[in-house]
Amino acid sequence: MTMPEPTHRLAGKIVLVAGAGSSAPGWSIGRACAVAMARHGATIAALDFDRTAAEDTVREIEQIGGRAIALQADVGDADAMADVVNQVIAEWGRIDVFHANAGISKTGGPEDISMEDWHRIQHVNVDSLLIASKLILPHMRRQRAGSIVTVASVAGLRYIGYPHLAYSVSKAALIHFTRMLAQQYAADGIRANVVIPGLIDTPRIQKNVAHMFDAASLDNARAARDKQVPMGRMGTPWEVANAVVFLASDEASYITGAELVVDGGITGKYV
Repeated sequence: MTMPEPTHRLAGKIVLVAGAGSSAPGWSIGRACAVAMARHGATIAALDFDRTAAEDTVREIEQIGGRAIALQADVGDADAMADVVNQVIAEWGRIDVFHANAGISKTGGPEDISMEDWHRIQHVNVDSLLIASKLILPHMRRQRAGSIVTVASVAGLRYIGYPHLAYSVSKAALIHFTRMLAQQYAADGIRANVVIPGLIDTPRIQKNVAHMFDAASLDNARAARDKQVPMGRMGTPWEVANAVVFLASDEASYITGAELVVDGGITGKYV
């Protein structure tokens, strides 16, 4: 699946995407989501720890005729995130959608992961959502409207065939965090939903996961991951992005607290 056809599903929406870049050349979930939402008419504030990665995403958006700005910040830095939110509000006056996609990982079980890595992963993957929520929710409450779409992982639901403890626990926490947001802020017109991707073919495979299958061959690692999925293949970033677009849009106006699994059937396989 490739880039979606343009529509007006998100026309007029101001969207802040955290983790809008890519850690390596290619289409990450965050970059695909940012471009897909722009493709559907949204104006994008593309935030990433790596400014160059954010700028690359903005270039992709501008090439399809979209509108975006690149922002740089560590999502775990409350002061830096306050500057980001203030800049978006100053630029456009509102934030209609917050897409929380930033995340890091490191494979290993309890005997392998260091406390330093454990805390770093929880901080980036979970604490960052608390930081962003404190900053963005007041604006959404004043608007009496808003959509928060987080991205977790099937690793937060199931063991996926190799030890990935810190990442998995952080994604489980993210899922429940999103449920809590949905319940507390529903009466304020704010929706919160989580997309739960399965095995997706992104640059992250090469950096973090391939060695768990075949350190010598990325192609073999991809083939092994394909075989894990009942549909016989990994998903594409665009298939995740389409789910994010739906939950961000007014088409999902009566959906909050939902967990949309995009996994080719893999979670059912591991029940």
